Amino acid sequence: MKDMRILVTGVKGQLGYDCVRELSERGYHNVRGIDIEDLDITNEEAVLQFMEEYQPCVVMHNAAWTAVDKAEELPEKVYEVNALGTKYIAEACKIVHAKLVYISTDYVFDGTGTEPFEVDDTRGGLSVYGKTKAQGEDFVTSILQQYFIVRISWVFGRNGNNFVKTMLRLAENGKTELNVVCDQVGSVTYTYDLSKLLCDMIETEKYGVYHATNEGIISWYDFAVEIFKQKEINMKVNPITTEEYLKLVPQQAKRPLNSRMSKKSLLDQGFTLLPDWKDALKRYLKELK
Repeated sequence: MKDMRILVTGVKGQLGYDCVRELSERGYHNVRGIDIEDLDITNEEAVLQFMEEYQPCVVMHNAAWTAVDKAEELPEKVYEVNALGTKYIAEACKIVHAKLVYISTDYVFDGTGTEPFEVDDTRGGLSVYGKTKAQGEDFVTSILQQYFIVRISWVFGRNGNNFVKTMLRLAENGKTELNVVCDQVGSVTYTYDLSKLLCDMIETEKYGVYHATNEGIISWYDFAVEIFKQKEINMKVNPITTEEYLKLVPQQAKRPLNSRMSKKSLLDQGFTLLPDWKDALKRYLKELK
């Protein structure tokens, strides 16, 4: 088991980094983390050749176009990465008989209502990012049977940029007052915690679609307030609506107002839920030190 070959795409990102770290902590010694300079996932031939040479048993596919606003300007490029890139990975997985973990997003939903989205609810992404990630899901489900599709939201981790780092940077740069959106509601995902769940998953054959975030439902405003509270930073945080925010910062991709996602499929399959979000934030801030 511990000598099975595992391929992790997007290793320079927040989640890819933590997946490789968690796998090595568990004693997997045949793990290969790759990023764009190692393999262009939009090149079908290159993907197949790479996979046939490496012969992974598991592929943890984290690589994606995640710059949500920039995606609106480059829809074709984003489709190539998020949809076609995933298709080529999935087709190669089928050929080499590898399990696939595909990381998806709350953005595949339209964000209406106040109820948590179930895994099989109708998707209706509002943005290029959301739509192309849903198309990636469709390729996975049509090509493979051995797959885990895991939708996450509001990600933060050690590598790369995220909301927590942005808030702390603004405080460091002398900001004493901030406006933060209060009507977009959902859950955060600490990649350290998520990587543990993903590694649990690949050790099973409990294939399917899952939602995985830290426990607790909050707004971005709530999140910001808690960050400054835990860091003991004196910052005035003003709650504003998405509509008000768009007047201040136009030209943005549409974000879902409701990013609540049901964890029923995780519980049904006996997986452990991720810890509470405040606890996750506390550990993360300690790690950033």
